[in-house]
Amino acid sequence: MVQAMVRWVEFARWVLLLATLASYTSELYFRAVLPSYTSELQRHGLSCRLATMTQLYEMNSIDVMKARQMIGQSDAHLAEIFPGHFVHSDVVEPYLALVARAADSGVDLRLASGYRSFDRQLTIWNAKVSGQRPVCDDRGTPLDLNTLTDLDKVNAILRWSALPGASRHHWGTDVDVWDRAAVETDYCLQLVPGEYAGDGVFFRLTRWLDEMLANGESGFFRPYTVDDGGVGVEPWHLSFRPVAADFEQLMNQRVLRETLEQADILLKKTVLDNFATIYQRYVLARH
Repeated sequence: MVQAMVRWVEFARWVLLLATLASYTSELYFRAVLPSYTSELQRHGLSCRLATMTQLYEMNSIDVMKARQMIGQSDAHLAEIFPGHFVHSDVVEPYLALVARAADSGVDLRLASGYRSFDRQLTIWNAKVSGQRPVCDDRGTPLDLNTLTDLDKVNAILRWSALPGASRHHWGTDVDVWDRAAVETDYCLQLVPGEYAGDGVFFRLTRWLDEMLANGESGFFRPYTVDDGGVGVEPWHLSFRPVAADFEQLMNQRVLRETLEQADILLKKTVLDNFATIYQRYVLARH
């Protein structure tokens, strides 16, 4: 009788903890961290699915939150670095140090883009698919989407814009930069390769960054420096490695796919039908 009561009390405790888990986060985010800890849970002999879920919740609620940050659906990790511009709180000091070093060399380093939420990236994606925003080739020339297949449209957009949920800007670790001192006050920033090439207005910034990033002291690097047919070369795109590396390790193909399945994203069927290739070519690949 006593043993039966103990078992029922134990069962009730598991149910209560499971309910707490369900209210804390969705099954989608829960599965984001589950694969990483399966072996650890098995090592402790937690073979029961209920016990596994509860134990994972107790051990890794921080990782669940990071999974939300990874796909741009949480801003708990952010700090405002300039009015209207946000980055990861651990990136504020290193970035301001980079700005100060740039100023010493006559470069007025400005932030074109820092953190970008899932919803913002979704808006950009849908605007490009619908023709409200231009989709450009490598020379910055707008493409006529009406002449492209749906898959060609997806690839053309992914050349310069990430899938919602897959942008490194979600993490707050990545920034797009330009040199205010190199242009007139009415200059219209484009963030295209030509601006940063040999005859471009920001070539001085390119050379300064080349020298600055070479020694690795700043912690920043360029994630897209080689054109392998995926994401285009982005000389303006910097990433703070010490923090970005954590998000890279957390990146999860299943979570991203299920997030997109639930999103109101245009060309959804084409994206999902070709998801494995897209993930390998545009999400995992960087240099």
